[in-house]
This record gives sequence, C-alpha cells and structure tokens, in this order.
Amino acid sequence: MSVRPRMTHLFEQLGLDANEEAIALFIVTHQLSAHTKITEADYWTDAQRQFLAEKIKSDGEWAIIVDQLNESLHEDSVTK
Repeated sequence: MSVRPRMTHLFEQLGLDANEEAIALFIVTHQLSAHTKITEADYWTDAQRQFLAEKIKSDGEWAIIVDQLNESLHEDSVTK
C-alpha cells in the first residue's frame, strides 16, 4: 500500500528542505503574483518545473498536494 503524499514528501521530491519550518519559510519567501502559475515561477529548476507539471496533469493524490502548495504560494495575491 502506498503512502499518501504530503507536503513534506513534495518538498523532498523537489530536493528542498522538507521540515515544517523550512516549508513555511519557503512559502512566505516565494509568494507568486495572481497571474503566475506555479509551474511558471522563476525559482524552479527545469527538473522541478517538469515534476510539478507532471503531478498536476496526473490528477491524482500528488496533484492535490501540488494544488495546496500552489494555493499557499498565492496567499499574498488573493484580493479580498
């Protein structure tokens, strides 16, 4: 039985520090504008960008985690 992916797993797959503090810091310091898709962010490597795009297209449990990251990276761009 496979383990459901979590945000820590996503960060590990992206080759990033995956502890809770590091994830929170990454999200705060890498906010995107409302018009920038997660896969268009300029801070990803080509491999990271490709991984994210593949997981979004897979429409599986990984897509849910990537979507959660996407929402977190757009928190500051939400207009109220």
